Amino acid sequence: MALYMRAAEILEKAEMKQGALKTLVYDSKFANIKQLFALVLETHRFSSILEEIIVSTKLLKQTHLRIYLAKVLVYDLLIGQGLKCGGAWKAMMMKHRARLQAVLARMKVKKKVSKNEDLLPASVKQLIGDKLPRYVRVNTLKTTVEDAVDYLKRDGFSYLGQACRLDDLTLTEKHFVMDLYLPEVLVFSPKTDFHDHFLYKAGHIILQDKASCLPAFLLNPPPGSHLIDACAAPGNKTSHLAAIMKNKGKLFAFDLDAKRLATMATLLLRAGVTCQHLANQDFLKVDPDSPQFKDVEYILLDPSCSGSGMVCLRDDTSSADQEKVQARLASLASFQLRCLNHGLKFPRLKRLVYSTCSIHSQENEDVVTACLQQNPGFRLVSLLAQWPERGLEPLTQCLRASTAKTRTHGFFVALLEKHSEAGNTEQEPAVQMSHPVTISEAGNTEQEPAVQISHHPVAISEAGNTEQEPAVQISEPEATPPSPSACEKRPAASESDASETEDKLSPAAGQADGTPGKKRKRKRQKKKKKKNEAAETVE
Repeated sequence: MALYMRAAEILEKAEMKQGALKTLVYDSKFANIKQLFALVLETHRFSSILEEIIVSTKLLKQTHLRIYLAKVLVYDLLIGQGLKCGGAWKAMMMKHRARLQAVLARMKVKKKVSKNEDLLPASVKQLIGDKLPRYVRVNTLKTTVEDAVDYLKRDGFSYLGQACRLDDLTLTEKHFVMDLYLPEVLVFSPKTDFHDHFLYKAGHIILQDKASCLPAFLLNPPPGSHLIDACAAPGNKTSHLAAIMKNKGKLFAFDLDAKRLATMATLLLRAGVTCQHLANQDFLKVDPDSPQFKDVEYILLDPSCSGSGMVCLRDDTSSADQEKVQARLASLASFQLRCLNHGLKFPRLKRLVYSTCSIHSQENEDVVTACLQQNPGFRLVSLLAQWPERGLEPLTQCLRASTAKTRTHGFFVALLEKHSEAGNTEQEPAVQMSHPVTISEAGNTEQEPAVQISHHPVAISEAGNTEQEPAVQISEPEATPPSPSACEKRPAASESDASETEDKLSPAAGQADGTPGKKRKRKRQKKKKKKNEAAETVE
């Protein structure tokens, strides 16, 4: 029964987009890996068919099994090579076998097919004959691309150099190439297996789809920077960020699932990551104004999504289920937008990468469009001009990935940048208006800054506003420290300078006290007297 329990656990993680199926199987350290992998893989292929059988027979209600355990048991009972367990579990499943077989037979009659394979969705059948290349990211924390290539050549692989076009990624046997866009990614034939290879076990290479490497590659945080990986597990992108930073700086990684975070800690240890600060915490509850994150300038946000871009999780829903699908997409998009808006609240943020492994515009372009409307202080950065698949119009600055055009899983990436980084002082008030309640507030009028005073009292007052605006801000001059991005009043180095500023901002007070004017007059008189005395002495 241990086989089925472990298979159900891995199947659930794979379908919840918690890792690649093969990696989950090999990381389980199950005694008979090949047997486990075959069971999980085949159950996964027939997942939608098995679920229909289980629902039709009301098996869960009668057996109290969980859906993923029921799937692996029903697969082996009806489609596989028979149940490999005994006792009560086998007796229970045998009791329902006749009804389960009857439903399977009716499905074949309805679709006019004779083989179980013919019941598979067209998308699954296509993928059987059109497998993606095996992508490997070289972990530069432990080795170099050159050394990894040399080791692989000595191990019997044949290196063909850097790819020049997409067709170069069609490889056979033990041939491999360097990717044409990402120099740290090596490409092998689909059936190449590295799970037992020394380079993988030692953490010198990471098994990661090329599209999944894009977010960290495009964010490109410099060594020594502070950044956040908002929804970090299982950790491949986190280790990639650490490699780009050369393990210098602070990498805050959040995830709400404690088990996934524990698995991630093991992965990061194997990869040689030392700059991480892991937290079992909901990113939406992280305080952007906490002193701990005052220097965060980069964020990678890869939130929960439908996973519709994953080859093994392609949507296969009937028209009757479309309403449920749309409702789920709307719920996910709402969550993703909240995460994106929250990420833009970090005060020193320069750049944020937003990515999903979804093919749906509701989770991609629609979310980014809504975010930009609500945060006019940020703009899209155009990415990799030579990349073959762009975001849907008008967001062509973004990237998309797909099996057909990029030979990867389906993916989406957008890079948002703060306007003020361009050094335009006139744009700075827009940056401070980056949290409007409604989209309509993005079109700020001259009166609107007063609405935002409670959030950024000093930053707004120093953003190059008219002479009248500072008078509004003077009521709370010390509520927050001066913004480092302020241009006109950045010096403010001494108390005397500050007092002079207050005099300028409070003309009424200056008029009420004529002392400064009298002092200047006396000084001029003394200087004139000294000059006259000097002249008389000369004479």
